[in-house]
Amino acid sequence: MARLDSHSLFRFRHLPSPFTTTSTHRYHRLHVSRPQGSSSGPMSETDPTQTAQVHPSLEVIGGGRDKYLPALMKNLEQPYNPFPLVGSNRHIETIFAAFFRSRPEVKFRRECLRMKDDGAVALDWVVGDDRKLPPLSPILLLLPGLTGGSDDTYVRHMLIRARSLGWRVIVFNSRGCGNSPVTTPQFYSASFTGDLTEVITHVNGRYPKAKLYAVGWSLGANILVRYLGQESHNCSLAGAVSLCNPFNLPIADEDFHKGFNNTYDKALASSLRRIFKKHGALFEDIGGEYNIPMAANAKTVREFDEGLTRVSFGFKSADDYYLHSSSSDSIKHVCTPLLCIQAANDPIAPARGIPRKDIEENQNCLLIITPKGGHLGWVAGNGAPFGAPWTDPCVIDFLQHLEKRSSETPSSPSQSNRAPMCTQDSLLATEV
Repeated sequence: MARLDSHSLFRFRHLPSPFTTTSTHRYHRLHVSRPQGSSSGPMSETDPTQTAQVHPSLEVIGGGRDKYLPALMKNLEQPYNPFPLVGSNRHIETIFAAFFRSRPEVKFRRECLRMKDDGAVALDWVVGDDRKLPPLSPILLLLPGLTGGSDDTYVRHMLIRARSLGWRVIVFNSRGCGNSPVTTPQFYSASFTGDLTEVITHVNGRYPKAKLYAVGWSLGANILVRYLGQESHNCSLAGAVSLCNPFNLPIADEDFHKGFNNTYDKALASSLRRIFKKHGALFEDIGGEYNIPMAANAKTVREFDEGLTRVSFGFKSADDYYLHSSSSDSIKHVCTPLLCIQAANDPIAPARGIPRKDIEENQNCLLIITPKGGHLGWVAGNGAPFGAPWTDPCVIDFLQHLEKRSSETPSSPSQSNRAPMCTQDSLLATEV
């Protein structure tokens, strides 16, 4: 669910090679058919996707496939080919991406934003975009994974790609992450959407006529999807993308303690401890149900959540926190165009936790599952092995499609970032 940085993963270089895992998931072919009533004549050169088909190495489902799939076909009709050796094992791919993926150079201008409870988050804007980009430029808000921030390689690659197409990009560094300040005895959690809500309101207030979109990775994806479901038809985002989302946190927690996954658990706990110790003075003499020694010395993410996180956000236990913080329960309420991409062999976001039925029944959702990719890896495609993840072109094509569609159907300024109205009936996918 998180960023795996060089500090917390240094020990990987001294561990035996991780065991090989295989996936038994079945993949099926999906056709993009000609709409009813269309001409039976030759296909137009401007609409080649009518004869294209998703490569059988990929699984694509979702109630929104008819609306969104044609825009992604240039990537999905090709086989998913993981980079040799690196992509042969999910743990190797996860670790390789964390250590060796290139980090594009970006100059940021930081804005520290005060929250209603006196907490603070940090928004990193790209230097010079205020002058270079017109006010109507589409905006992309990036939400990294647990303990992640604007330094993460996957975040920067997405940022560079979007900016090259004229997008204004902002990285949302949660409390304590990416060296953002911690001003109250509260960090953030998988369940808490309050900070995201305030950030979106702030950005919309600065650029009220521009469309705002968001991309989240891992725990950031879980928070984003929970926000989409919570806001439902009142959501002010024009579109969103979820990557490596753990979705069902009890299932993710269960797998987190198996085999080689224990190594990730210890690494992420180490990152959480480092953030906590920087701000430990805020938690002195806090009392209540907090177990500060447990959090300060946590050897696992569960110990940190039990000692600190679940108390901060009013849960009875870590299990109660995971059960009621899963974004899998939010999919049925999503009324905003949403692309989800998962890897079938993700060691941290298990495929069996994906809410397939709800995604299939929601006409606003599209799900792509790759056979391999690890967690935040996807070392495949033109950027492999050191460049952008395989997912980036799909994400940008989806967002560009939404932006183009919105520009063809202009709305009033007050509705510029409002999702289409969504009723119970419209959540159900039509039969194909």
